[in-house]
Amino acid sequence: MIEIKNYINGELLKSSNKNNLDIFNPSIGKIYAQCPNSSEKDLETAITSSEKAFLKWSRLKQIDRSQFLLKIASLIECNLDEFAKAESMDNGKPLKLSQSLDIPRSIKNLKFFATIANDLETESFTQRKVKSHILRQPLGIVGTISPWNLPLYLFTWKIAPALVVGNCVIAKPSEITPYSAYLFSKICIEANLPKGVLNVLHGSGKVIGRKIVNHKKIKAISFTGGTDTGKEIAKKASNHLKKISLEMGGKNPVIIFDDCNYNQMINSLIKSSFLNQGQICLSGSRIYIQETIYNKFKKDFIAKTKKLRIGDPFNKNTDQGAIVSEEHLNKILNYIKYAKEEGGKIILGGNIPKVDSKLSSGWYFTPTVIENLSQKSKLNKEEIFGPVVTLNKFKDSEDAIKMANDNDYGLASIIWTDDPNKANKLAERLESGLVWINCWLERDLRTPFGGIKNSGYGKEGGKYAIDFFTESKNICIKYYD
Repeated sequence: MIEIKNYINGELLKSSNKNNLDIFNPSIGKIYAQCPNSSEKDLETAITSSEKAFLKWSRLKQIDRSQFLLKIASLIECNLDEFAKAESMDNGKPLKLSQSLDIPRSIKNLKFFATIANDLETESFTQRKVKSHILRQPLGIVGTISPWNLPLYLFTWKIAPALVVGNCVIAKPSEITPYSAYLFSKICIEANLPKGVLNVLHGSGKVIGRKIVNHKKIKAISFTGGTDTGKEIAKKASNHLKKISLEMGGKNPVIIFDDCNYNQMINSLIKSSFLNQGQICLSGSRIYIQETIYNKFKKDFIAKTKKLRIGDPFNKNTDQGAIVSEEHLNKILNYIKYAKEEGGKIILGGNIPKVDSKLSSGWYFTPTVIENLSQKSKLNKEEIFGPVVTLNKFKDSEDAIKMANDNDYGLASIIWTDDPNKANKLAERLESGLVWINCWLERDLRTPFGGIKNSGYGKEGGKYAIDFFTESKNICIKYYD
């Protein structure tokens, strides 16, 4: 049994209330660890340590703060396999995905923000004899709340820009997948990160998450997770006029025209539909196919999907690992029930697969393809967050844009066509914060990331994250002869 601890004031500590949560390995459905269900006392201890640390940390030279992030990144890189194994055991995703995506991207996050912060130019403006000089200053203590689907990837995506500009951070990883954040805490100790600069509190969102959001000394909240939780955070944070950044998922459309590069499209689509068991907020779950190629597409897409291998995340041949929790598996099963009630035709999957006997207690689900659902169906409206996609026909661009925008989410969209004029005109009209044309999951970390409508509030990435975690101060000087 692994004992996961909080990271408070530079030390690994049990919760003051001695309450623990059971942590499951999804691939076998069994408890493998326990983590603290942190208390208000734990939070107050963390806040006190951050207040003491902020005075020195915020006054360090930018390059010195960057060096700490680079050292942490280097240490993770040296221990990449350990982190990858922890991530897959915690989350159920294939080890090869943790090794190739999750941990490398976590390292890249730290390196990127360490570098970009050093490269930011100081703004100044002059008119007549007056010069305005713009300073970016850290907010103080900020809170970050990260999700279970990409645990270390999104944990580092939030804390790196906050730390590098001089804030102290109270971070809460998901209570479902806390292991890699615990290993990260150990790395911070090894890197001699000053005490109190980063505190990592484990526990349930309903308890310690709410206390972090409500604490008057925490100046900003960066959250990734469900829309209902995000809305609650927005209401509570407004009581203290905190800055908030909310990334709340999506129900992303994929629009496939008959003039696309067909082979490139279908290979990419397997990933955008089912990578990480479909548990990525950017997954394309509503697939719209031009009616002229619908039947061919359906046949080819099903054939390729059938080739995905489901099973042990630690088997190098596995394409689909386990669903993250039994609760989430049951949520997915409920959507299959809705599909049947709404007259949908399940043309592939929709069931729990047979797996090796040693995995029989694990939480697995087959990649699922459904057609004949109306645009008002729950499965076309709500985020399932699993390996489930719907197929829908469209006639032309106007038909496609109407259906794609008929949703309360607006995170990402994907267009497949070899006509650049059509693609760009369509991209301008799509109601989403990000549009991929003839690709998926390509990310330049300098660009803004975030959705519109129920998908979020604010932008992350590059200077947008730096702006969020700082306050701009205008120093205006007039010169006399």
